[in-house]
Amino acid sequence: MKILLSNDDGYFAPGLLALKAGLSESAEVLTVAPNRDRSGASNSLTLTMPLRLSEHGEQIYSVDGTPTDCVHLALTGIYDNPPDLVIAGINAGPNLGDDVIYSGTVAAATEGRNLGLPALAVSCCGTRGDMYYESAVEAVRQILGKLSSLKIGANTILNINVPNLPWSEIKGFKVTRLGKRHHAEPVIRAQDPRGRDIYWVGPVGEQLDAGEGTDFHAIDKGFVSITPLHIDLTQYQAMASTEHWLQEL
Repeated sequence: MKILLSNDDGYFAPGLLALKAGLSESAEVLTVAPNRDRSGASNSLTLTMPLRLSEHGEQIYSVDGTPTDCVHLALTGIYDNPPDLVIAGINAGPNLGDDVIYSGTVAAATEGRNLGLPALAVSCCGTRGDMYYESAVEAVRQILGKLSSLKIGANTILNINVPNLPWSEIKGFKVTRLGKRHHAEPVIRAQDPRGRDIYWVGPVGEQLDAGEGTDFHAIDKGFVSITPLHIDLTQYQAMASTEHWLQEL
């Protein structure tokens, strides 16, 4: 198997390096990731300046752009023969509920899917510091062992979140839906050394919709959460009512 590996934490991130090491035992792995932390970059592409590619050893590259740039460049400019799969991660921290809207990790997987390849986004649900990345690596190994028999639509990626626990303490896998957070906390206002106002984006909101069946609930109970995400954003159920509304204008 040939795998394109990317992330949003940067090519030097321990989660990405752990996944590369774990997958290289049985697959050919090309790593193309941002040259710095680009968390929260979502699906942005760099269109106003050229991208620069730097090599950091065999099959490891960094790009001075976003996660989406990395996957786009890899699949349209580096690979002579396309890989079999795109994996984004392992992210340092969760991508649960509303997080997927902003996540560069999920965006990297989405770009792989947009360019015709199956794709996974993988996150370890701890805080940056002591992280059980080896548990997320094992979860990916087990999923890859069965991935060929999974029948999902061409517009679907899998968003995988792994509890920050030793593998022996993880209870299994659950298929989940996205939960929802409360509104984000207010921005944090401060001043720079010259007395000018500056603002930091505030923390994410706490769990709101986190009941049984959600990704939040699975993680809280010690299960790996697997959420199929449909990247066709059309709200088909609203088309008839929107058509009716349009006729009344």
